Amino acid sequence: MNHGQREKVFGALELSDANAGVFDGDSWTAGGAEVPVISPIDGSTLARVRQGNKADYERVIASSVSAFAQWREVPAPHRGEIVRQLGDELRRLKEPLGRLVTMEMGKCLREGLGEVQEMIDICDMACGQSRMLHGVQTHSERAHHRMYEQWHPLGVVGVITAFNFPVAVWSWNTALALICGDTVVWKPASPTPLTGIACQKIIERVLRRNGMPAGVATLFTGKGSEVGELLLDDHRIPLISYTGSTLIGRHIGEKVGHRLGRTILELGGNNAVIVTKNADLDLATKAVLFGAIGTAGQRCTTTRRVIVDKSIYDRFRDRLLAAYKKVTVGSPLDDAILMGPLVNANSVRSMQAAIERVKREGGSVTWGGRVLDGAGYEGGCYVTPAVAEVAGNLDIVKDETFAPLLYLMSYEGDVAHAVALQNGVPQGLSSSIFTNNLLEAETFLSAVGSDCGIANVNAGTSGAEIGLAFGGEKDTGGGRESGSDAWKAYMRRQSSTINWSGEIALAQGIVFD
Repeated sequence: MNHGQREKVFGALELSDANAGVFDGDSWTAGGAEVPVISPIDGSTLARVRQGNKADYERVIASSVSAFAQWREVPAPHRGEIVRQLGDELRRLKEPLGRLVTMEMGKCLREGLGEVQEMIDICDMACGQSRMLHGVQTHSERAHHRMYEQWHPLGVVGVITAFNFPVAVWSWNTALALICGDTVVWKPASPTPLTGIACQKIIERVLRRNGMPAGVATLFTGKGSEVGELLLDDHRIPLISYTGSTLIGRHIGEKVGHRLGRTILELGGNNAVIVTKNADLDLATKAVLFGAIGTAGQRCTTTRRVIVDKSIYDRFRDRLLAAYKKVTVGSPLDDAILMGPLVNANSVRSMQAAIERVKREGGSVTWGGRVLDGAGYEGGCYVTPAVAEVAGNLDIVKDETFAPLLYLMSYEGDVAHAVALQNGVPQGLSSSIFTNNLLEAETFLSAVGSDCGIANVNAGTSGAEIGLAFGGEKDTGGGRESGSDAWKAYMRRQSSTINWSGEIALAQGIVFD
């Protein structure tokens, strides 16, 4: 990796060779172990980060609780203005922050810059939403009474993010939580702490510039098995938002639910594209290719299964394989590259194990799946994207392999057979159908169609916009973030009655003399 490029990025984002991974609302101090941050591009050490310990955690939460007492009284439109300023800072630092995402996580630079753009967009949306935290008013059955509901700030929100979108997911939660009057404690993913530190420094400056306590947004890095457990058990944190695996999500749901806390769970996806005989095959091929290899197959919305009408199966497969053969793999900092590395060596091993399991279960790997370790790939975690042909949802197909491994299968009959295959997995995040037939499209979008939280027609499974709520069903966890009315998850609902009659009207005709 170019040393001068690294120094330029670090200088713009106020990072150094050694960084404290805890911000407690007052200072950057951490008393835990110092760990290296390894780039998946070439295996080099980007920097070192000192993680937090239990004493650091207590300072962070105390600061967040204290800041909430002040922040909740700031009018919501004023909170929105501060979030708008955060968006402006992200605009100013889009290039170095997007480049840091690529250096630390490994996604292509265009994707890294696009992720920062998502942060900017959610800040814009949240600023407008801050003037629209609407309740409802309805009529009472009692004369001279008024009934309405309103929404109040909830408290401290714990945000646990994943490595694959190291900054965007934090912003989706934080922008909404802040306009709702909550404070935020962020636990970034262990492989990507530098992006977390950089974003925390940005929001700290914005808060201080506006005379707000910096404890409104705090940061705590460390192992999920240690730091995460402190968050889950803490009654001072009424809401935990977690993005990651279904396995860990179940544990989080159980622990937080046991103390009757709330969760927003954004878990696994096993997303399918249905290609009918009425599809535009060029359109479908492009969408499947990007959906399968974008972020090296490490998106929760990655296309993992393609269900193709048997009558066009061979034609579509041949088009798709021709497109795969043109995919360039290498350093994500190179604009000519379409797919960068996996995040670490464990991910490479998981993909290889899944490929071997496909073969044992009767499938065949038609393209790719090789580990790339020759010239130009030294120290990195590179693979060729793989396409496997399978007979329906094998056991391995029902599991989510977080890598560029795509399963091709066929269906016969009407679109209901394809929908049954699509829905026949535990996860229910994103789904797509490619067809120019109105009846097929409407069936797919109906109550007997896709069981996913996201259902698209002639659009791929990835690339959801912030205007609609993001999330899925079944093993995906049921959480919703970003647009629509997702803001309600960060607030508490209050139903109120005002009696202006001068009398008490008791229910069921009860009368007290």
